[in-house]
Amino acid sequence: MKIIHCDNVLTPAGWKTNQEVGIGDDGTIAHAGSRKSIADIKVDLLLPAPVNLHSHTFQRAMAGLTETRGPSETDSFWTWRKLMYRFLDRLNPDHIEAIAALAFVEMLEAGFGSVAEFHYLHHAAGGQTYDKLSELSDRIVAAAEATGIGLTLLPVFYEFGGCDRRPLDGGQLRFFNGIDRYEKLHAEASATIARSFGDYRIGIAPHSLRAADSEGLSDLLHLRGGGPMHMHIAEQVAEVDEVKAHLGARPVEWLLANHEVDEDWCLIHCTQMTGEETARLARSQAVAGLCPITESSLGDGIFDGVNFFAAAGRAGVGSDSNIHISLFDELKTLEYSQRLRDRSRAALATTEKSTGRALFDAVVSGGAQAAKRNCGGVEVGKLADFIGVTTDNHHVGHLRDDSVLDGLIFGGIGSGCITDVWSAGRHVVSGGRHTERDGIVAAYRGVLSEIGAVA
Repeated sequence: MKIIHCDNVLTPAGWKTNQEVGIGDDGTIAHAGSRKSIADIKVDLLLPAPVNLHSHTFQRAMAGLTETRGPSETDSFWTWRKLMYRFLDRLNPDHIEAIAALAFVEMLEAGFGSVAEFHYLHHAAGGQTYDKLSELSDRIVAAAEATGIGLTLLPVFYEFGGCDRRPLDGGQLRFFNGIDRYEKLHAEASATIARSFGDYRIGIAPHSLRAADSEGLSDLLHLRGGGPMHMHIAEQVAEVDEVKAHLGARPVEWLLANHEVDEDWCLIHCTQMTGEETARLARSQAVAGLCPITESSLGDGIFDGVNFFAAAGRAGVGSDSNIHISLFDELKTLEYSQRLRDRSRAALATTEKSTGRALFDAVVSGGAQAAKRNCGGVEVGKLADFIGVTTDNHHVGHLRDDSVLDGLIFGGIGSGCITDVWSAGRHVVSGGRHTERDGIVAAYRGVLSEIGAVA
């Protein structure tokens, strides 16, 4: 058993001082209590490491390539999407694995202990299938194994180009599967997951109501096998209008009325919801998967966090497009969006918890639920997903308990205070750097030199 000594630790029972945590050989927490053993490592502050519940790793290599105005009067999510399709046509399996590994390294260094990878890039350019249908899913698993990050793989079902059931074309052809081929792909990917680390999981991910019709959604349910169900929903106004025109109801409204949405579901974005939809989603116990940095970047809109959390809604955060990977900045952006909209302060704080504590607790719990991962707290039996933080600095050294989280999130220096990260007991970040950073960065730089800049 590996022993961590910590001056302060955030537990489900609150803050505790002068503690030790023991990690068993199976990657779970075998012991937690007052110091009594010789330490293998010491950290100032120990936190549970949240799940990054929504990521498209290949988009990490697009960062910095989409910030110029196109020929249209107004750039939007839809013009960005066209650029993304042109970009992905350049990527081969080796590129995709190297980009994913770089993104996973940055996630771990940012404090995420695991990731739910919403993986919809399945085939070669033009839609040509690989000899093994799960080739690119397997590459995501290989990248995760190389970095040690926890993984919930979400192979995406993507059948149509819109609610009118139009066929996919262009860059979208790399996403396409009918239900029979998707079932085979999912079975192959499941076998790969079964041969990997014991904490790895697989789920189901219909891309959206535009890409999967009602019949397709129903067909997918039998594949879940206890895994999570993730889906994009109500991200853009145009998406809401299209779904309403074809299905007669808004996306969240239609989904809640036609499917048994429960705690096994994670609905991504939810930035275009009415007050009634917000309340109903909270009551469903599904997780709202929020990606505040990407939602800001793409002009999606502002999630109604104030009313959703007031109704006991469950939520987590993800890095989505991976334009900037930072756990603490995702939380800050979420809170600041509420303040800007309502002209308020401490919008998501409660009478019991500061803003930072309320946000952090929410995403630790919500992310674990969304990924169906046995993490979410420093307590015996849970996976040892931890963040080690140094307080030996002028930024947070004077802060105590909840105010430390407030400083890490809102002080602009949170990621720089992270010294160590564990994922299922794998000590993957030490001294603020991933243990395999140099080789993974070198491979990524090679990919960038090969693919060049998108036209």
